[in-house]
Amino acid sequence: MHEITMAIRELAEVAKEHNIIDSSHYSQHKIKRGLRNSNGTGVLVGLTKVGSVHGYEMVDGQKIPMDGKLYYRGISLNKIVDGFLKEDRHGYEETAFLLLFGKLPTKEELETFRKVLDYYRYLPEGYTENMILKIPSSDIMNKLQRSTLVLYSHDDNPDDLSIQNMIRQSIELIAKFPTIVAYSYQAKSHYFDKKSLVIHSPLKGASTAENILHMLRADNKYSKTEVDTLDLALVLHAEHGGGNNSTFATHVVSSSGTDTYSAIATAVGALKGPKHGGANIKVKTMIENIKENVENYSNKAELKKYLKKILDRETFNREGLIYGMGHAVYTISDPRAVLLKEKAKELAIEKNAIKEYTLYTDIEELTKEIFKEERGKEISANVDLYSGFVYEMLNIPMDIYTPLFAIARVTGWCAHRIEQVVSDPKILRPGYKTVFTEDLYQDLTNR
Repeated sequence: MHEITMAIRELAEVAKEHNIIDSSHYSQHKIKRGLRNSNGTGVLVGLTKVGSVHGYEMVDGQKIPMDGKLYYRGISLNKIVDGFLKEDRHGYEETAFLLLFGKLPTKEELETFRKVLDYYRYLPEGYTENMILKIPSSDIMNKLQRSTLVLYSHDDNPDDLSIQNMIRQSIELIAKFPTIVAYSYQAKSHYFDKKSLVIHSPLKGASTAENILHMLRADNKYSKTEVDTLDLALVLHAEHGGGNNSTFATHVVSSSGTDTYSAIATAVGALKGPKHGGANIKVKTMIENIKENVENYSNKAELKKYLKKILDRETFNREGLIYGMGHAVYTISDPRAVLLKEKAKELAIEKNAIKEYTLYTDIEELTKEIFKEERGKEISANVDLYSGFVYEMLNIPMDIYTPLFAIARVTGWCAHRIEQVVSDPKILRPGYKTVFTEDLYQDLTNR
């Protein structure tokens, strides 16, 4: 085994040597790395009617900061949230309907949609035992991705790209994702963490948020504030335009004409990356580091001093980032963070966690001050600053943080997939400039 390990290590060095591209080539050939323009805006690669993200205005080629705005099918996220909160009801199912079908549902349509979701929440016969319990994974996102692909085998018509079939598949995935995640976590908890195995059937007539807590908790119990907060978090994560990494991946793969399960599994894989869906875990790790190293983190002066050290790469992971602060599009504010911050306070009061809540709000306030004073720029909290805190207060295991993001965002992925297949059937194939020097082939004996 040692010999094999050494061989792999040597081969890795060879691979590294022959895969490094000199950074000067990118500027020389005007390559827009990360598909970003030099001013930080995204390269336009498509059109969408599903979602829209606004964080700045362009005036004479300059980015002018503004309060962030997020639209689902042309309707302001704030108005959607105000609408269902005012009527004291859950909003994720209404949001899913809006994103999939492009219009707000009537009362009758929403009731029918809920019934269809109820019907599809159950997993296929033998699926739980054979797919989840017999092949547990230590990583729930990995399990979700594989489980999504296996649903292809349980579909009598998996490759049909008609709107009716894709809508049916989309609703099935929206309904089944919470069940798959809950059961995958229970399997991981049992087989890897040696805890009791708890499998609860989905609860008929309950919302998506209620079902998540029902299936995750051994006693099935949750408070109204808890489930209302989780429902809001799902709404806030349901969609974020066509350019975010996982949604763009959905567009790319869907343009090839592949099936729904392959496209959505690709999106899950993209979201699994720590640069995308795992940011709230980074926030929690940073918070734990702050608590360990700042004797009195309620003292703003002490906290600000330590935040500066983080930014100066002197402590924590030395990456110079305060996680949960800053965004590729939003400048002055992230509307999702604003809404979740307000709800998080309600939950913190119920959970007697105001001191914790204040730490998060202080980090937001002080980081803004530091950036204004030392870098002369605006920065805002993003939704990840508060989402991890909310999940922690809900006693949701960290293993579930990113899968919860997937449960919410699968709605947006499916809406974008349908839009891609219907409106833009041309396969996405951007160009890459080759920068190698032509070499000669040598016989094996002469190398």
